[in-house]
Amino acid sequence: MNLLDPSRLDPAELAKSFPPDFLWGVATSAAQIEGAGAEDGKGPSIWDHFCRQPGRINDGSNIDVACDHYHRYKEDVALMKSLGLDCYRFSLAWPRVQPLGQGAWNEAGFAFYDRLIDELLQAGLQPHATLYHWDLPQALDENGNGGWLSRDVVARFADYGAEVARRFGDRLASIATHNEPWCTATLGYETAQFAPGHKSRAESLQVAHHLMLSHGDAIAAMRAETKTRLGIVLNHTPSFPATPTEADRRAARIDDGLNVRWYMDPIFRGAYPQDAIDFVGADAPKVEPGDLERIRQPLDFLGINFYTRSLFTADGTTVKGPGKRGFTDMGWEIVPEVFAQHLVRLAREYNPPPMYITENGMANADRVVDGRVPDHERIAYLSAHLQALATAMSLGADVRGYFYWSLLDNFEWNSGYVKRFGLVHVDYETLTRLPKDSAHWYRDFIAQHHARR
Repeated sequence: MNLLDPSRLDPAELAKSFPPDFLWGVATSAAQIEGAGAEDGKGPSIWDHFCRQPGRINDGSNIDVACDHYHRYKEDVALMKSLGLDCYRFSLAWPRVQPLGQGAWNEAGFAFYDRLIDELLQAGLQPHATLYHWDLPQALDENGNGGWLSRDVVARFADYGAEVARRFGDRLASIATHNEPWCTATLGYETAQFAPGHKSRAESLQVAHHLMLSHGDAIAAMRAETKTRLGIVLNHTPSFPATPTEADRRAARIDDGLNVRWYMDPIFRGAYPQDAIDFVGADAPKVEPGDLERIRQPLDFLGINFYTRSLFTADGTTVKGPGKRGFTDMGWEIVPEVFAQHLVRLAREYNPPPMYITENGMANADRVVDGRVPDHERIAYLSAHLQALATAMSLGADVRGYFYWSLLDNFEWNSGYVKRFGLVHVDYETLTRLPKDSAHWYRDFIAQHHARR
């Protein structure tokens, strides 16, 4: 794999590495871009509530306006069309379509997504929807020990999935149940970095089980309503030992069990990894008879989100990698070779259904200079990861599409608005959109690929 200077790689040559029917897209999520607060009957989410708690968001911001995509979606779809994209991955805000997370549906909320899907189809873009990108209706978490801690939410989520599939399944190219359940469980319930802000490993693991169970039940419920492709999106941060000692190797293996295998194994093997279960001991989740069978539903696709890797020492702490290719503005090591390696591992160990890279991208300290954004670092990142992806595919990884994260600079969760992942720069004072140099690179690359169709 030649990754010495990927920024100099000719996009036309790289484009030849991908089959003609490979799909190119971008991704976003509702809470990060939509705004429109309580407009048109939307209920509050746990992130609306989390943002109101002092000290939770690094820059003290909130999601009341975000990128105002709710009102500017036509402009944003036009931007996507101008880039020559094949598809767009977005999430629905559960509290926008069902403010209480149960009971009555909000027709005004569904009408927004109806308009968005129509706009995408008219622009020639495939709509790929995600049911849950972390914005649980606050009403389901009001007492502090409800939400994903409650097994009751599993049935609520399955009902929600069935309703989305019933209404939109004939126009959606795919529906994913969850985005990154590891983040929901670990960052939301163990480290308190994300909503709802709990700190308990036992809670985190029980939440992870409820997420997996809700995934399985939602897949089954949606199968009864639609023939569109159904799947899930998992974030994988491959774990490596910081040193070649057995103690560090064991720590990395345990993290792999809690990060990658904790979600892959029940979906594809019908069991949680035993070494991880043994490690967490009394914190292991309560699993009722039949749960694992409900989780192990046949899938049409597997979404993989990849950003970086983790290096572990014997005591389970992480250390900073050497960063031979640098670090993103999030402090994440840039390791495209690990991307290729991990995809090949998944293909060989799990034989999953067709995979899509549903998120991959970098935060960069972008600045507008003379009317443009010269984000050469992102171009290098993007081209290196696409070359790594092509390598993985040549070694047997069945990947059918790639979604860059993200279309727009947006609300980056507890980091607020200071971390910019977008191909398109957003001025948060005026909400003006400005495609960065990386957007033009991606557009030209896609055009080279489309020329082979």
